[in-house]
This record gives sequence, C-alpha cells and structure tokens, in this order.
Amino acid sequence: MYEPIRTKSVHAMADADADFPHRSREEELDIQLAGHLAALLAVTDELALDPAAESIATQVARLRGAPPARHAGLTGSDPAALHRRALALAGRALVVAASRADTAVAILAAERMDAHTAALAGPPLVGAH
Repeated sequence: MYEPIRTKSVHAMADADADFPHRSREEELDIQLAGHLAALLAVTDELALDPAAESIATQVARLRGAPPARHAGLTGSDPAALHRRALALAGRALVVAASRADTAVAILAAERMDAHTAALAGPPLVGAH
C-alpha cells in the first residue's frame, strides 16, 4: 500500500553533518550581550558621557576579548531621543546579563537605566527633596 522511504530524513542528515562548529548557550549570550553593550557604548559616546562610556567599553572588551570600536564624533542628534535609545539598550543588556548571571554587567546596565531615566525626567527642582 505504501512505498517505503528510501532516503534519510532531513533531521537525520543534519545530525550526521557535524562538521561545522556549534556555540554553547553561554557563548551565544556573550555575543548578544557584547552587541547590546557595543550599541549602548555608541549612544553613550554620542551623549559624551565619558566615565560611563569607559565602564561600558571595559565590559565589551571583557566579553569580546578585544577593545571595542568607539564612536568618533557627535552627529547633533536629539539628546532626548539618544537617552530613550540608551535606556532601551541598557534594558536589553540587563535582561541578557541576568540570563547569563553576569552581575557586573547587570549592575552597570541598571545604573545606566537609572541615569537615562533621570535625564529624560529633566533637571530636579531646586529645593525639592
């Protein structure tokens, strides 16, 4: 009634073809985290926040094993838009850092989120506690 299958399934062939390297989950998370931090570094450089940029660059270098490329100059972008972008990137970095249990990056990302949230809120009122 049915003709027997004469070829291997696609899944069986994929298992047999193990000639290419596979990355572990930790390696994939390292790559993802380094990417989020590198993007955050570019925005931080654009905002000219040098101490924060150095902290981020240190973590990117640790994850990648090489110093990151740095943003060359200011483009004149809207500071509020840059702070919103940095806040989003820091949030993504925090999620990945928590997933891979990287406390140093999680703390750094949370600090950057706080700083960008405060920058978006505007200057504090004089005399307000």
